[in-house]
Amino acid sequence: MEIIRCRIRENSGLARIAAWKLNSSRVAIVFGRVIHLYGVSREVFLAETDWVRHEVRHVRQYREHGFWGFLWLYVIDWMRNGYQEKRIERAARQAESNMQELDGVEII
Repeated sequence: MEIIRCRIRENSGLARIAAWKLNSSRVAIVFGRVIHLYGVSREVFLAETDWVRHEVRHVRQYREHGFWGFLWLYVIDWMRNGYQEKRIERAARQAESNMQELDGVEII
């Protein structure tokens, strides 16, 4: 089994912009293999397994579609269906309860 390595970047400026846009006090957003956090520490994020699974699903989606392919799908689907109804977000929400989602994943 191939290991997927993800990194965490705390207090990310990119995540801060996402928090402002989403009107949220804490946010995780993925770009490639990096999970960007704002308003939440690494320790608190990692303790919330459902949230970790959600973001790891996005890492897997980047791997499946490629960096630019993922971003293209994300933006187009957002414009067509809105944030909550994007296929990419629906799949990530489903992954929150998938006990195998973190198999083969190493967070560094």
